Amino acid sequence: MKTRWSVASQKHLLVDGANILHTWPELRALLRRERTAAQARLMSELSAAHDSEGVRVTVVFDGSGAELEVTCPGGLQTFAVVRTPRGMTADDFIERWVGRADEPAACWVATGDVGEGRTVAALGAQWITPDQLAAWTRRAAGGLDAKLAGRGRENDRKWQRRS
Repeated sequence: MKTRWSVASQKHLLVDGANILHTWPELRALLRRERTAAQARLMSELSAAHDSEGVRVTVVFDGSGAELEVTCPGGLQTFAVVRTPRGMTADDFIERWVGRADEPAACWVATGDVGEGRTVAALGAQWITPDQLAAWTRRAAGGLDAKLAGRGRENDRKWQRRS
């Protein structure tokens, strides 16, 4: 019997972390100097999609430990960083997640690996390229900026009415 992982019906963005770090030029340059800073920058970029669109985000890296490691930066369970155990690649994890998802079509996988992209698409997920992911995060950041500016104007009007 196949174990099913419960995945909410909302859109779930699964990111092949190492692939994106090596594909986005600004992250690739930073990666050469400081891996931790490059990973933090990737998380920051992805947080725009998470925060402005309510997208669940999971960034997956190849790990080297004995067990699967999951952390939730900022304490939000809807934004996770996964490091696979030794012997399991990020691709393996992503494929298993999509294959066991209740709604594979709600999974969006970001990778520049054509073979991986085709595999997850065959499993029912949406495959997006690193360039498509970059465009998405820019749009999301722009939408978030607009929302914040609108709230700032609204707060200003409320304060003016109170004065």
